[in-house]
Amino acid sequence: MFVIVRKRHILLIVLCCLLLISAPIVYGRSKAQTKSVAASAAAGWGLSFQGKDGNTPVIDAKDEDLKPYQAFYRGDPNKKVIYLTFDCGYENGYTPAILDALKKHNVKATFFVVGNYINTSPDLVKRMVQEGHIVGNHTFHHPDMTKKTDQKAFAEELDSLAALYEKTTGQPMKKFYRPPEGRYTTQNLKMANDMGYKTIFWSLAYVDWYVDKQPSHEEAMSKLTKRIHPGAIVLLHSTSKTNSEILDELLTKWEADGYTFGTLEDMGK
Repeated sequence: MFVIVRKRHILLIVLCCLLLISAPIVYGRSKAQTKSVAASAAAGWGLSFQGKDGNTPVIDAKDEDLKPYQAFYRGDPNKKVIYLTFDCGYENGYTPAILDALKKHNVKATFFVVGNYINTSPDLVKRMVQEGHIVGNHTFHHPDMTKKTDQKAFAEELDSLAALYEKTTGQPMKKFYRPPEGRYTTQNLKMANDMGYKTIFWSLAYVDWYVDKQPSHEEAMSKLTKRIHPGAIVLLHSTSKTNSEILDELLTKWEADGYTFGTLEDMGK
């Protein structure tokens, strides 16, 4: 019995030693994994209009978290300036009317395009440039960029789009980047900044992207005029029939309310 007990004791001692040795390793791995997850945690750009009409909405991010990476969602909240942007995934016939309204009001906008748009609508892209608009980088394939966790994969999406744009227009692409669907990580913001890009989110948008379920003119005008605020970066989609039909009236209304229009090149100045 004594021998059996001693063997058991020895076995217990060995097991305890193994646990003591392995515990720091397990803890270290756990801590490293937690840190890695925190650094790469994905976020979708979100905002809500909880306050009084005309005020900047509540957003999920903090200004101090965006500023180090040249990421913006609004301009100066004390100046009645609007920054108008359009996301362009494909062309379905409404961009010419949008460009006509912008030209009528001498408003310069930014069009965030993808590879498919440049490949299928090069003449419209050239028209955007000729009429003084900025064409921004919305990535080549419109993927979930939070999955691009290394610099090479991230850069490939932006560089390939910029190369196609330069081949099409003969001009280098200006370095403004909008993450597809507004999905990003802090790591993404840093990688874009390291490439010289400013990341552009938005402070005013509405559901305009369902081409088979377009908002009425009244609904669109109500949301876009009530929620406009000083410094707003407005996101619209060029595939929206409603946007193409109301834009002239909308710009007229905003101008009557004392707003002027700036460009993204003013961001950060």
